[in-house]
Amino acid sequence: MIRMLDDLDADGAALGVRVDINSPMNGEGLADDARLRAHVETVSELCRRGARVALLAHQGRPGGEEFTDLRAHADRLDELLDAPVGYCDSTFSADARGRIDDLDPGSAIVLENTRFYSEEYMSFDPGAAAETYLVERLAPALDAYVNDAFATSHRRQPSIVGFPELLPSYAGRVMERELGVLGNIADSPEPRVYVLGGAKVDDSIDVARSVLERGLADSVLTAGIVGNAFLLADGVSLGAASAAVVNERSHDAVKNAGDLLDDFSHRIYMPRDVAVEGGDERHELDLDDLPSDEPAMDIGARTVAAYAETLDNAGTAILNGPAGVFEDDRFETGTLELYKSATRADMSIVGGGDTASALRKLDLLEGFDHVSTGGGAALQMLTGDMLVGVEALDR
Repeated sequence: MIRMLDDLDADGAALGVRVDINSPMNGEGLADDARLRAHVETVSELCRRGARVALLAHQGRPGGEEFTDLRAHADRLDELLDAPVGYCDSTFSADARGRIDDLDPGSAIVLENTRFYSEEYMSFDPGAAAETYLVERLAPALDAYVNDAFATSHRRQPSIVGFPELLPSYAGRVMERELGVLGNIADSPEPRVYVLGGAKVDDSIDVARSVLERGLADSVLTAGIVGNAFLLADGVSLGAASAAVVNERSHDAVKNAGDLLDDFSHRIYMPRDVAVEGGDERHELDLDDLPSDEPAMDIGARTVAAYAETLDNAGTAILNGPAGVFEDDRFETGTLELYKSATRADMSIVGGGDTASALRKLDLLEGFDHVSTGGGAALQMLTGDMLVGVEALDR
């Protein structure tokens, strides 16, 4: 059984708390603090209860433009929290362990980017993860471990699966909420309608197959590049430009979508029209008007109306991925209208990643029952699978 914060005696304890504050960066530092705000509840509660909190987190990928230290994150958390938050430019050195020992009860420190160490960018079984430098050297300075980084818990990184091998371990409030909703998707109101869009074609097709085979989905509505892949698999001639976009994302997408249509065509819904560029304007085309020299950038009004009718009758609406290129105002309509329709279901769940970004851009954060902090992690749980980071806590 997974232990929650209510089970933790936090007073005076040195806690290693894994959070996911990996954020967009610009020349001036943080460009968006949404992921930091998500963890305020957990960190504030632990500090209020007298814990000495050492925050573990990553930022960016090695070699990437956003691969940087966590000083700006620490400064922003210090502003967001009532408790004092410091910064340490190392993660498991003698200095880092000393800084943890010197923490006053009710205060926190952000340790350095875990991905500055190559082990954290590798995949380990839990036993091997516990023997990495990061875990082996930092664990003796800690009394317990808290995983609040749901969005990263599908990865076998030492900071996710290693510490539970050596320390009493608990789920933070973010993790608790995510598990409460996504971990019980089979018990959500029926009928369940999955809306799968965006550009992660292979992942979305895998999700569609899993939820259909397991009986978790009554209907799957496709949109975005995912929808285009299903249209191509169904024999619709979208045009070379749209086909090229799909094939750039995945060479197997059309075949895999076709195989899924063979098995579940009566439960998979595809766009009835698409929107393309027409000069500087949005131009909508019925499927009979295709192919087009321009790539499909959004679903059209007929599709929006048909999908809205299905969502209006949904017990649970599960959104993962936008319906089109929502970043361009001309092609935000499909995403905007679908998301509005989803809020009218008895229960509405939003996967993280690009889906949550679209909500923020379209100012649609209100009205949903649950907005996940995770992208890949949410996708995995929405198929009914457990995350390795959660399994580590359950041991």
